[in-house]
Amino acid sequence: MSNFNSVPAILLLEDGTVYHGMSIGHIGTTSGEICFNTGMTGYQEIFTDPSYFGQLLVTTNAHIGNYGIKDQDIESKSIKIAGLIAKNFTNEFSRKLADASIQDYLSKEKVVGIHQVDTRAIVRHIRSKGAMNAIISSETTDVNELKKQLAEQPKMDGLELASIVSTKEAYSIGDPHAEFRVAVLDFGVKNNILQCFKALECYLKIFPAKTPLSEIKSWKPDGYFLSNGPGDPAPMDYAVELTKQLLEEDAPIFGICLGHQILGLALGLPTYKMHNGHRGINHPVINKTTGKCEITSQNHGFGLDPDAIKASDKVEITHVNLNDETIEGLKVKGKKAFSVQFHPESSPGPHDSRYLFKEFIQQMQISKPSFAEG
Repeated sequence: MSNFNSVPAILLLEDGTVYHGMSIGHIGTTSGEICFNTGMTGYQEIFTDPSYFGQLLVTTNAHIGNYGIKDQDIESKSIKIAGLIAKNFTNEFSRKLADASIQDYLSKEKVVGIHQVDTRAIVRHIRSKGAMNAIISSETTDVNELKKQLAEQPKMDGLELASIVSTKEAYSIGDPHAEFRVAVLDFGVKNNILQCFKALECYLKIFPAKTPLSEIKSWKPDGYFLSNGPGDPAPMDYAVELTKQLLEEDAPIFGICLGHQILGLALGLPTYKMHNGHRGINHPVINKTTGKCEITSQNHGFGLDPDAIKASDKVEITHVNLNDETIEGLKVKGKKAFSVQFHPESSPGPHDSRYLFKEFIQQMQISKPSFAEG
């Protein structure tokens, strides 16, 4: 296994706060918006989740790497985080089925990281001060030089990243003879979302983010899925316009995370940058229809404006976060369209909200005869 603790590293935050530790992964320098995830497991799924593209990830669990790396535990083809910040980085793993150590994995994909830092202090700091850019380096500990480099890092607010992580070519998953055909608008879709649809006997075609609606419709889908993804939804005019057209046609629509925000924007509901966002696998959400609490997996730094949603006569609130009362789900009145801010596919995480995929199937069952003819 690779040696990973011999080179000093530094973490510099935008507000000038500095943390000293030791390097992990690739030797180099990387920057992005710093965020933290509260999950105790599932680090590989988190690393490969496209929604984390451009972000430096703080893992709040004290030990990372214990069970190694398994090739099948991925949400996309490569690591998407910009850098990793950990307390105790464990290169020796206990899982016999693991394919590699976490250090070898990060080194192979050239991901820069730092460990042996007080992640509890870092999280407390950014919880108080809010989301901000940061830089990690194992190449230099010159704070003044790193400040110059960090000043060039663009803010996440206003940054369109979905088209960068989206597939470049359309591709298909599942049985072509399945009952339902689902067009997936790929803004950074997680692999496990696709597997959830496939398990419900859906045939999927995954389209690049900026695919024209005419091209998507020529495939004759029964429903449309607006995927999760990274960055600010506000600059995604192409996705908002397409969603408006789908709403006019009363097409079955299901959105998750970024897709939830896109649906809201198409209805005239503004988004906002959250103080810290929600990232973890233990967020309680109440289902307003059933009255039951669901433990959910979440990863977002933007949200739909709660006041605008409550004032709108176009939507009904279906889910609310029990920690801070942010809006976690909505359905469009008089339409076959609904969305949630959290991740019901939950990998890693609980399975409380998997029923939402079946609800989308039901919407396609209702609309299929008339919509398919159109």
